Amino acid sequence: MRSCTSKNCKTRSTPCRIEARFAHQGALRSILSRAKAALRSAMRYSCVNEIPSVETYRALRTGSGLSAKTVEAAERGLPHTLFAVQVLDGATPVGMGRVIGDGGCFYQVVDIAVLKAHQGKGLGKRIMAEIVKYLEANVPESGYVSLIADGEAQKLYAQFGFVHTAPASVGMAFKRRTR
Repeated sequence: MRSCTSKNCKTRSTPCRIEARFAHQGALRSILSRAKAALRSAMRYSCVNEIPSVETYRALRTGSGLSAKTVEAAERGLPHTLFAVQVLDGATPVGMGRVIGDGGCFYQVVDIAVLKAHQGKGLGKRIMAEIVKYLEANVPESGYVSLIADGEAQKLYAQFGFVHTAPASVGMAFKRRTR
């Protein structure tokens, strides 16, 4: 009988070597299982480059934690979209992103939204990858692309080349006066 090669083994016995081999195989099975689950999850979703319906748009915004938009605002705004991407789980939209602007000088990335139940699965990255592909193919050299990053989303956007503009410039929003 050959002795065990484990540095932690006191007996250096064959059973100890077999136990170590099974432990190693168990770890490999666990890694393989997680990789298969991630692949199944990635394959479960698909992207379509189309503007969401008003109903879908409003549901994705509120379901992801973004502010609600009225039917009127969505009906007016969505037709002026330069580019849109939706992430589908089967046939159901679970995420979206849009690019708006004048199509030449100024572009803004907006409405990056993933339903809460589908967050943490890389869908925001998929949305941004589609948007960046569009931007790289369509924005003229002097075009300016901007976005407003809420909270931790800035880490996602930084992965795609977006940088802070402050202190040279800061984002500002128009607040209506109450009448």
